[in-house]
Amino acid sequence: MKNRIIFILFTIIFSVSLFAKEAELLTVAEKSNYKLTSTHAEVLDFITQLQKEFKHIKVENIATSEYGKNIPMIMLANPMPKSPQDLINDDRMVVYIQANIHAGEVEGKEASLRLARDLLQEKKDELFKKLIIIIVPDLNPDGNDQISEKNRTNQNGPAAVGLRQNGQHLDINRDGIKVETPELKGLLNYIFNKWDPTLTVDCHTTNGSFHEETVTTAWMVNPNGDRSLINYMRDKMMPGVTSQLRDKYKIGNCYYGNFEDRTNIESDWIYHAVEPRYITNYIGLRNRFAILNENYVYANYKSRVEGCYYLLKSILEYSYNYAGEMKLAVQQADEKSIQRGLNPVKDSIAIEYERKATPQKMTIKAISLEYYTDEEGRRRYRPGNDRRTVQLNYMADYYPAKQIQLPFAYILNIANKKVLENLKNHGIKIEQLKEDISLSVEEFHFDEIKPEERINQGHYLNNIKGKFETIEKEFTEGTYIIRTSQKLGNLVAYLLEPQSEDSLLKWNFFDRYLMPQWGNYYFPYPVYKIMAPVDIKSNPLF
Repeated sequence: MKNRIIFILFTIIFSVSLFAKEAELLTVAEKSNYKLTSTHAEVLDFITQLQKEFKHIKVENIATSEYGKNIPMIMLANPMPKSPQDLINDDRMVVYIQANIHAGEVEGKEASLRLARDLLQEKKDELFKKLIIIIVPDLNPDGNDQISEKNRTNQNGPAAVGLRQNGQHLDINRDGIKVETPELKGLLNYIFNKWDPTLTVDCHTTNGSFHEETVTTAWMVNPNGDRSLINYMRDKMMPGVTSQLRDKYKIGNCYYGNFEDRTNIESDWIYHAVEPRYITNYIGLRNRFAILNENYVYANYKSRVEGCYYLLKSILEYSYNYAGEMKLAVQQADEKSIQRGLNPVKDSIAIEYERKATPQKMTIKAISLEYYTDEEGRRRYRPGNDRRTVQLNYMADYYPAKQIQLPFAYILNIANKKVLENLKNHGIKIEQLKEDISLSVEEFHFDEIKPEERINQGHYLNNIKGKFETIEKEFTEGTYIIRTSQKLGNLVAYLLEPQSEDSLLKWNFFDRYLMPQWGNYYFPYPVYKIMAPVDIKSNPLF
């Protein structure tokens, strides 16, 4: 009897002690009753506490910011893979969640830390049978720590937040093509190229049109991505996640966008960001699934964090249920890309797009907008009195309006380290010619190169006009060749095609090669296209 009493007392003391320890594992948002958000040091401290308290967690740094701050990723798994090779015969699906790419938009940072803690505390062994979860809660630590009450003053809490840009004054979510930020380089090399997640979730906070829903979402929409993956998100996964979030977790949500006419709540609901400089669209070009999460800025801070948290749970629950078919879908997309590069077909790269409505209309609890003039004479807007539930066309389906043929290969006729480094960061396979060779190629001739008037991310983006000419050309041993018959063939075309609207040419990577030092004529574009399959002897570079 005495021993039994001692055992019971010990169990009670141990349980209280354990509860006290776990109670200390609160995010800054939770501890402050949703008045504050975490500094990067507090994020790191929280991750360290997770490592001390729990198994099934691994932490690795993916990059060092401009200001010298380490950017950790958290991996949650059971069993934990030691390397990507461990996943070759593993049926589990990798899901990647990133937050705070815009460091004034903090809900994803707080929600993803809470999610990591809860998954570890609740010992989600069943979930871990099918999923490996990677989280980067603070992708932009330099922007995060510029916390000020003057940032995002239209936002309904917390008291102060960081800045949108990183330490280089660049927007990481416009860096998908040019890869000029350490954060994006780390993301590519240590997550996308290394662990190859089937699904990525990118957490943000929106503004703009007024409505009642706390959470909004979208998916990859660039039509140069695999159409079957886009349709899967549009017709199956996102309706499933939307219903789960609404019905199980009671979180109002709708798709991301804005009224075409902001003063008319019955106008079309439009999603306009189609270029792969945006991370979700970039991931679509890699034949992978991507979800954009935009938490509604006018809702209160606690509601936004809660909404984001339950969205992430809904996504993981859907991924658990459909991991097999999602992995198969991306595998089939990869195989299609390889085969299309081996046998190029006409009209296979979209260089201009048209926007259409998705097959199903969307429902939104809309709030009208009204303009007013403030005390300083500035035109402002605020919520109006018209509040209705409306069904709208969701203008988020993008299709080719003008197409050209995917080539068999591109030949890079220059040895530019910056271009080569960019392609390597993306994970693109490059080869070098084993011998001199004469080839029939398409050469692009410029009629006009005109920079945009407004600087964009440190660049005056090029607008070009021109045409291709078929020529016979000699290429020497060691010249770089990039075949399109690879998993990233869609991305290869987007980067190197001169008429692509978000190419390396657009982002000034080739400017020095386009004009002579003296004179007003243009040189040909130094990237040539081999249109038909041809036997070329080459060695892999990387």
